[in-house]
Amino acid sequence: MTESSTTPLLDQVHTPADLRRLNEASLRQLADELRQETINAVSVTGGHLGAGLGVVELTVALHYVFDTPRDRLIWDVGHQAYPHKILTGRRDRIRTLRQGGGLSGFTKRAESEYDPFGAAHASTSISAGLGMAVARDLAHKTNNIVAVIGDGSMSAGMAYEAMNNAGAMNSRLIVILNDNDMSIAPPVGAMSAYLARLISGRTYLSLREIGRQFAHHLPKFFEQKAAAAEEFARGLLTGGTLFEELGFYYVGPIDGHNIEHLLPVLANVRDAEHGPILVHVITQKGKGYPPAETSADKYHGVVKFDVATGAQAKSAARAPAYTKVFGESLIKQAEKDDKIVAITAAMPSGTGLDLFGKRFPDRCFDVGIAEQHAVTFAAGLATEGFRPFAAIYSTFLQRAYDQVVHDVAIQRLPVRFVLDRAGLVGADGATHAGSFDIAYLGCLPGFVLMAAADEAELVHMVATAAAIDDRPSALRYPRGEGIGVPLPAEGIPLEIGKGRIVREGSKIALLSFGTRLAECLKAADELATLGLSATVADARFAKPLDLDLILRLAREHEVLITIEEGSIGGFGSFVMHDLAEAGVLDRGLKVRSMVLPDVFQDQDSPAAMYVQAGLDAKSIVAKVFEALGKRSPGLVKLASS
Repeated sequence: MTESSTTPLLDQVHTPADLRRLNEASLRQLADELRQETINAVSVTGGHLGAGLGVVELTVALHYVFDTPRDRLIWDVGHQAYPHKILTGRRDRIRTLRQGGGLSGFTKRAESEYDPFGAAHASTSISAGLGMAVARDLAHKTNNIVAVIGDGSMSAGMAYEAMNNAGAMNSRLIVILNDNDMSIAPPVGAMSAYLARLISGRTYLSLREIGRQFAHHLPKFFEQKAAAAEEFARGLLTGGTLFEELGFYYVGPIDGHNIEHLLPVLANVRDAEHGPILVHVITQKGKGYPPAETSADKYHGVVKFDVATGAQAKSAARAPAYTKVFGESLIKQAEKDDKIVAITAAMPSGTGLDLFGKRFPDRCFDVGIAEQHAVTFAAGLATEGFRPFAAIYSTFLQRAYDQVVHDVAIQRLPVRFVLDRAGLVGADGATHAGSFDIAYLGCLPGFVLMAAADEAELVHMVATAAAIDDRPSALRYPRGEGIGVPLPAEGIPLEIGKGRIVREGSKIALLSFGTRLAECLKAADELATLGLSATVADARFAKPLDLDLILRLAREHEVLITIEEGSIGGFGSFVMHDLAEAGVLDRGLKVRSMVLPDVFQDQDSPAAMYVQAGLDAKSIVAKVFEALGKRSPGLVKLASS
């Protein structure tokens, strides 16, 4: 490829094959252009910025050294993959990131052959990479497998389970540890770069193997001493003993922003005929963009912003966010009860527990990206009489389901699960949607399962959860702002398993579980203009169900429709089961359940996604007319999938 001084290099790179035709001296310029393109794109779309800026040079170096997509490049979590997307044929769509019909904010197999593994939850890359490496070996192929994992993701046990397995199998796998936060390494510089280049080279690897083979023929005592001496000597210079114990050959640390240091080391590990290798790379989150470098969170996640100043766009808030309401409500409960403690799995600000942590630093525990541990840790606290609140996104609690069942539910321990981001979440798409918790928690014996219809109800449900001392419970609420109802000065515990009538009607009953209640009220208004009187009820609880309320609605109405922000198998299924057991369905009652469609919905705004899902007011009205066997006047029935 001819390199022009007037045409930006990035304009000449459409795929990594184009990148590999550049000379090494031009890669610094390309990296600078790639960083600026990433900043400009995210300023338009919002998204995860800091992590991507930290791996710009690493991304360039990896695609330059490795023959992607033949060589598999796996990004853990994937929120650092925007530069990767730009270099792999998606630059023309990069300003559609996280938008409806646009690019995913994470890696996605259906999107590109350069995304060999879809991600959005942390700590999966090494396991997936090992699977690909074994598949390669079984197929007698020779391509490389590279997994890039951040130090934050190394707080999850799954990463170590995978490394332990990989070390035992001795399969050829390359893991890049992107260390941008924990400062687990000694200072980097020219000497450490030299050492990394030296010990990753074929000569050193060969000499080391010869030494091991020689020691193997010595008496066992001398063999063990020789191995310990070699490990100690290398550990003094480089660190990495933990990874060596897991069976990985450790290389590093090296400066992840110095392309001249990266290229020879990556080339060495690419060409090494060795088992699993870990390359320890030091990077700076937010690198190259001063507002991000100086920000406390390094601009990890941003909305649209001004590139010149870094100022993020602010929307006029109509009401407080549910997350903030939860955090403040829990503080009020904890001020009255010193047994209340809070647990988060690396999401203190995302769950509102940053507020709790400031008020009660000794009673708030961030366990890292370790949801399984978080749940059993909470269970242990509960056995000693404490009242643990485990605040975990609905989508992330899925990762700890065995612990919820075995360590909490079977032992009937009063752990209080707080499920933020319940329902559809918008720009993060299917991987972060809280679609399944009603079904997967509602089937467990003894659980109390609540959903707040608005922010005032959330305040009362926090108080309710605090008061439940004889069994596990969960309360769910969505991402974003409330609807603007006045907040009570203090939460009052609700009667367990009792719903409420919000509006009385006669012909149609709309039974809502969660924040679709506002859409049910809109639907009732529209039905009234069409001559149909509707009762609107808020179930509050999916378990235990308010059977008295449900039977009353069934007796007094011609049509009963349940509405929830969850998958099939949840609240509507529970209601249908109880109605069948009560024999009500034999009497001609028309019952319908409105749930999320049986698909994984791609990203869009939450409002648009709920329209697509058929859970908005117009869709509720259409469902009523469908149940009645009539055509809804002036309404277009929306598809639910």
